[in-house]
Order: sequence, then C-alpha cells, then structure tokens
Amino acid sequence: MVQKNRTMDLNSLFRKEVLALSAYKVADAQGLIKLDAMENPYHWPEDIKSSWLALLRDCPLNRYPDPEARPLVETIRRLNQLPAQFDVLLGNGSDEIILLLLMALNPGTSVLAPAPSFVMYKQISQSLGLNYQGIPLLAESFELDLPAMLAAIEQHRPALIFLAYPNNPTGNLFDEQSIREIIKITQGLVVIDEAYAPFADASFMNSLGQYDNLLVMRTLSKLGLAGLRLGYIVGQPAIIGELNKIRLPYNINSLTQLSADFALSHQALFDEQTQKICAERTRLLHELAQIDGLTVFVSAANFILFRTPENQATRIFEYIKQQGVLIKNISYQGGLLTDCLRVTVGKPDENAAFLSALKKSLVD
Repeated sequence: MVQKNRTMDLNSLFRKEVLALSAYKVADAQGLIKLDAMENPYHWPEDIKSSWLALLRDCPLNRYPDPEARPLVETIRRLNQLPAQFDVLLGNGSDEIILLLLMALNPGTSVLAPAPSFVMYKQISQSLGLNYQGIPLLAESFELDLPAMLAAIEQHRPALIFLAYPNNPTGNLFDEQSIREIIKITQGLVVIDEAYAPFADASFMNSLGQYDNLLVMRTLSKLGLAGLRLGYIVGQPAIIGELNKIRLPYNINSLTQLSADFALSHQALFDEQTQKICAERTRLLHELAQIDGLTVFVSAANFILFRTPENQATRIFEYIKQQGVLIKNISYQGGLLTDCLRVTVGKPDENAAFLSALKKSLVD
C-alpha cells in the first residue's frame, strides 16, 4: 500500500549544489528551421544510408557492446594520425567526458575556464561541489585576458583548465601563444576542447607530445553525427587510465560504435559538407555585417555570434521564431553576452530565411 500524506524533504536528500542549479533547457524546435544547436544541417545520400542500414541489420543487440570500442578507437587513431604513445577515451558525447574529468578531481578543488564559454564546464563543476572560476574574456575581442588567467592560476591552483578552441559561444580561436603559456605555467591538467575543429583549421592535437598535462577533446556531434552522442579525448595513458576507472562499463552502445565507425569511413562526405558550411559561414558573416545596428563577431566555428541593439535581443529572437526560425538567445547570460544572439550556419535556404526574418525584426 502506498503511504499517503507524506512530504519528502528534498533538502535533506540532495546536495545543496544540486538544489541550487537550474536544469539545462533544450528548446522545442518542432515545425521550425533549427539553427540553435550548431548541428550539421545535411543528411546522408540515399546510397550511403542504405549501406549503413545493411550494416546495422546484423548488429548483435542481444549482446553487450565491446567495452573498449576497439575498431572505432583504431579508426579515430588513424584519422587523427595519433602516435601509439597516446590513449583514447570515448564518451557519450563530450558531456560525459567532461563529467568524468571533473568526477576524478579531489573534492573542493578548483576548475578554471574563460567566461563566457561552454556552459557545461560550470554546470557540472558546480553540481559536484567544485570551486569553479570563470575568468572574463576581453570585451569586444573575446580574446583571453592572459594576465587575468595567469593571476587566477597563481591564486586558485586549478586542478583542471578548460579552453574551448574555437570558443563557444563566441566562435573565435584564442591566441595560440597565450594557450601555450597557460599550459606551461599550470600544474594541473589543461583540456583543449576542439568540438568545432572541422571548421577551424586549427588544432593542438599535434602538440600532445610537448606537454604532459595536455588533453585534447573532440566530438562527432558538430561534424554531422549529433544523434549518435559520441565524443573522445586523447592524452597520456596515465591520465586516460585514471578516467577509465570511473567510466561506466559499455558506455558506448553497439549501434553508436558501428554507425560512427561506418560514418568515419566516409570522411570525404563530411569534408564536402564542412566545406559547404564554411562557405555559407563566409556568406552569412558578410550579409550580417551589412545590417545596420548589429555587431557581428568573426567565427571559426559553424555558428555566428552577433550583438543586437540595446535591450532588443529577446524581442528580435521571438520575432525570428514567429517567422519559423529558431536561433539561440544567450543575452540572458548577461555580462559580455548581453544583447547577444547566436545562429548556427544552416543550408543556403535556411540562412536566407533567417536573414529575412532578422531584417524584418529590425524594422517592424
């Protein structure tokens, strides 16, 4: 029999750090042109879809997946030309890898990242009761404030530093020499998050051998496989080995392993799609720069950040949504992002619909 008339005291059950958080919200994009989540807008050709489905037909769903995902790891090694001296850890998206990294740290230790940056660095750190420090970027340029970063490293002695390269949501590549200075001076780990590497033509992957505290993290989500939820991190075996201890068994399911390995064997397709996206990014940046009242920021990713006239971001966002296009309103985050909106680079017709709605919002 169910006991009635009892009120559970959640304050006595859950940690105060969890109770203080707000859940990560994902907007409902049903019926809208979806330009809010930095996804690749292109599908696979029908012949490749057919080959993929034929492969999945014989997937042994009654068995647990390969816990090490060995064929997939070898494919990732080959595509990135990784020397055997480095190990690879797979995660259910980059989010799981971020979680593993932060779970492994000593309680109460410091974590440092620029601000603004990827929200999950802060969200997960705070949920685990870690001492998260967001160091403001330089206004307007969104470049690293190197003196402030170095001072924070000296003061807080972070066990881990996240540097998104390019940065989300600003889209820019931080100065390479500033990053190297941070890696050299810190005693903790430095994770270079290269989620948008396919669009940036810049990477620290080849620098892994130069620093024993450097890790490089990537995801297949922005490349065009967001639905698979697969990320990976590369680094020294001693570090990866510790993370493996707290990785849940079978965290990468069989369908994801087969699908990702199959997709990566068609690298030319993704290269072609990436080139289309980069070409549209250039066009979109040019078109946005012609619109009076906007401040548009250069991007090395597959999205563009722009600042609207003062106190107009939410109105413009809602107007564009009413016109059938969903972008991202990040003005609510405040600080350097006040009055800012972010749009993912879509297909030409999707970008045209966005531009039309944006222009109308500024005159209506």
